[in-house]
Amino acid sequence: MIRICPSILNANFDDLPGEIAKVAEVADLLHLDVMDNVFVPNFTFSAERSAEIISQSSLPVDVHLMIANADSAVLDYLETSAMSVTVHYEACEDPGKVLRSIRAAGKRSGLAIKPNTPIEVAEELLDVIDMILVMTVEPGFGGQSFMESMMPKVEKARHWLKQRTTSDIWLQVDGGISLQTISIARKAGADTFVAGSSVYKSANPAMMVEELRNIATSA
Repeated sequence: MIRICPSILNANFDDLPGEIAKVAEVADLLHLDVMDNVFVPNFTFSAERSAEIISQSSLPVDVHLMIANADSAVLDYLETSAMSVTVHYEACEDPGKVLRSIRAAGKRSGLAIKPNTPIEVAEELLDVIDMILVMTVEPGFGGQSFMESMMPKVEKARHWLKQRTTSDIWLQVDGGISLQTISIARKAGADTFVAGSSVYKSANPAMMVEELRNIATSA
């Protein structure tokens, strides 16, 4: 199954309901990038504002926490109606404990890794992971170029997941996903794609989501 998750990082923050409505009929999830200007050099939404966006979204929300001290900071997001909450391995003192707490709150647990982090850190945590997120840019800003050098990580993760015949673990890529790059990520094994600037900087965001899905499906 292919999942296309538009990121509102490049949307108009002054009219998020309208921006979400543009893709609500065709997207699978809304990707909410939460940055704290500590873990990454940018700030997007506070926990309070994030909760408002999640509650008002007509799409299920996929929360990506790019914030420091995730072990405690994640608690605010477990009280929301988000479908999925992803934390960064690099921001957790005890990633396994954090992932279990996300699941215990009835949400899908995601583990993200930055480009310099080896994919092997996720292997021993597969029993508590519902989604692996391989960053294909350095987290912090939208509009960056896709790092094809990350594809061996995706391939290795897909190999692990193929060996787990009963697994429902999603494999997500985030960063630089466009009409030109989504097939590369799909062929490497990704099934869930975050697309920000390619969707919200296009003339027709809904059509772009459909085009991305078609290319990924064909790949």
